[in-house]
Amino acid sequence: MGGFKLRRLGMVMESESGNPHEVEGVLNPAAARGPDGNLYLFPRLVAKGNYSRIGIARVLFNQAGDPIGVQRLGIALEPEADYERRPDGGGGCEDPRVTFVAPLQRYLMTYTAWSPLGPRIALAVSEDIFHWRRLGLATFASADGIEFGNVDDKDASLFPAVIPDPSEQPELALLHRPLFPGTRPEETACSPATREVDIDRESIWISYCQMTLDRKPFRTGKFTFHHRLASPVSPWERLKIGGGTPPILTRYGWLVVYHGVSEIGELGPDVHRLRYSAGVMIFSKEHPLTISYRSPEPVLTPEMPQERQGTVANVVFPTGIDQRDDLGAPDRFDVYYGMADNRIGAARLDLPDHLPTGADADAPDAVV
Repeated sequence: MGGFKLRRLGMVMESESGNPHEVEGVLNPAAARGPDGNLYLFPRLVAKGNYSRIGIARVLFNQAGDPIGVQRLGIALEPEADYERRPDGGGGCEDPRVTFVAPLQRYLMTYTAWSPLGPRIALAVSEDIFHWRRLGLATFASADGIEFGNVDDKDASLFPAVIPDPSEQPELALLHRPLFPGTRPEETACSPATREVDIDRESIWISYCQMTLDRKPFRTGKFTFHHRLASPVSPWERLKIGGGTPPILTRYGWLVVYHGVSEIGELGPDVHRLRYSAGVMIFSKEHPLTISYRSPEPVLTPEMPQERQGTVANVVFPTGIDQRDDLGAPDRFDVYYGMADNRIGAARLDLPDHLPTGADADAPDAVV
């Protein structure tokens, strides 16, 4: 077998006719196995005015074990907290990721809360995957003159196991993407193609917080030890990279299917079309600050009509992953992704027999 490839399995969810919660799309789901062994998706449900809730649905499979649809089970979270609502009546709970954190024996959800200040990372916890308790907004310490706690932030996901921080203390580790001013693709697309990449900003970061197992009820602490883990390297991700699926442990190390953004030609002097594609990163099992593999080319690009046409055209956006131990296939991973910000698709990723040569990784940074 060659390198990493994603094979499409088809669309598994789209807006339900007559459902006011979904009139503007269903997209970007979290995925997790419940205590009952079933697979559940937590899609972003978009109502009129871009008002988003997080739903819950059980995945349905065919006889071959491929996902073919869902059974809707209701709402997991909807905007209720002050940090999820804006004074104009808007707001939202968006783009969740769910991780079962084994040392805690709990499911932790990270999601984007549309607060009055803008998008922020929020957390919720569950013991049974069906009932969720809010933990509030993630808090970040500033470091080395960089403010992490008062900037927009998205694409957050947690490791399922304790990870040693730079001082070798076992902690809860978070991947996230701070949106520092001036680094959005809509802004950087106007820069020359040969521009020097700003390695400190439009990147995937890792941060750590202390995990207290006997704290009741469970809360998270402040995230510190921020490290720029990866920044744009290849042309297909020139404008931006960000997290995708939560890290999952494989025989090669921690696997993440992430997203990158590039341009599709120019429509005019100030108008650029963007393309969101998916790639693969592998981090060292012992210490995720070391990148063992990185996609030189995307493993999935918008090609199908459902991926090229929708609320936002030309988007594949990976957010959920399921290791198929239930089929006796631990090297198979089903990836769930948003299609043009309007529908949900699934694709199959099989580990190659050997770890191929990847793209150049970033030079290690000092932790801040």
